[in-house]
Amino acid sequence: MTELLIGADGLARCGWGASTPDYAVYHDTEWGRPLHGDDALYERMTLEAFQSGLSWLTILRKREAFRAAFAGFRIDTVADYDEADVARLLGDAGIVRNRAKIEAAIANARAAQQLPEGLSALLWSFAPPPGRARPGSGAAVPALTDASTAMAKALKKRGFRFVGPTTAYALMQATGMVDDHLAGCHVVTSTTGVMG
Repeated sequence: MTELLIGADGLARCGWGASTPDYAVYHDTEWGRPLHGDDALYERMTLEAFQSGLSWLTILRKREAFRAAFAGFRIDTVADYDEADVARLLGDAGIVRNRAKIEAAIANARAAQQLPEGLSALLWSFAPPPGRARPGSGAAVPALTDASTAMAKALKKRGFRFVGPTTAYALMQATGMVDDHLAGCHVVTSTTGVMG
């Protein structure tokens, strides 16, 4: 993450959020805002897993194709995917065609179905208490934390794949479990969140 940049609109943004128009919209309207709901969080978890080793911009630009390919990220629908669906997804040029990640997305939907408390409740149980000051610089933003390490361990124990501590922390940032917008960034996040 780079330092704050002032956009043509005069607004201060985290540096990455000012680097492209796609990032600016995502940064201003989604990233860091609390998100709740099993399917909504399953989507974010799946996209973070697909992003592993790639640019987030690649995933962001393919997001609508991912939504179409994965039935709007409805957990119950994706959990029923079979080998024919895996073959279909491997042939879909609109998404990232990686067998291990596709199979992980399906396995993760099945694992999410088995959570008595639901995926949203499980993930949010690892969110630190609100009120921490925003980081003053990109260098102060961690790649992982004790909480993201604990989240990844709990998810793996329940059968989830592609959810290491760094991916878990990226998920926490994206869904507002932590607020890593830099101090001075114009985005105001809410502690109440939105249902997806």
